[in-house]
Amino acid sequence: MRVLMIAPPGAGKGTQGGRIAAHFGVPHLATGDLLRRHVALGTPLGRRVQRHLDRGSLVPDLLMQDLVRGSLADATAAGVGYVLDGYPRTATQAWAAYQIAASIGATAHVALHLRTDDDEVVRRLLARAGTEHRSDDTEPVIRRRLALYHRVTEPILDWYHRRGILLSVDGMPGADHVTSTVVAALEAMRARRHVEPPGPVPALAA
Repeated sequence: MRVLMIAPPGAGKGTQGGRIAAHFGVPHLATGDLLRRHVALGTPLGRRVQRHLDRGSLVPDLLMQDLVRGSLADATAAGVGYVLDGYPRTATQAWAAYQIAASIGATAHVALHLRTDDDEVVRRLLARAGTEHRSDDTEPVIRRRLALYHRVTEPILDWYHRRGILLSVDGMPGADHVTSTVVAALEAMRARRHVEPPGPVPALAA
């Protein structure tokens, strides 16, 4: 099973991505964790990433493509699927992700969309900030990230719908309920034949 996670910050991508990966026995490729690992280690890449995280802005596409290409290649070499969490977030990234995956025979079977309410997302992330002390979990930054998600990420859902691989699930109930709903739906879709994309993702308004 090869799954892309498409959801706003605080929607539960990390929790659900990990559970889905465990259920299907595939790696959970959480790009946010990979980037934060570089930040924690103080690598040159990490220092560049930190500036974007602190502002609530997106990490540059070329940097993200390098991370994703390596992770997908490792999963494919191991002969397993993947759950890719945190990428793509823009039309450019969506098309790049498809091209990267197609080049190694590992295009996604499902684009999983977790639907949530903005106010609930803010509440969840502020609660997380109190325990994890993350610099990108202040309310102004959270609001900017949500606005960015609605403007540049949400529109790509239509492309996945036209490819025939979009699965949209209510992410508002408790985590266990969401997991059972998602896993049941993915199991039902597992044997579904992959549909080729209808060309590059349409350009989105800036």
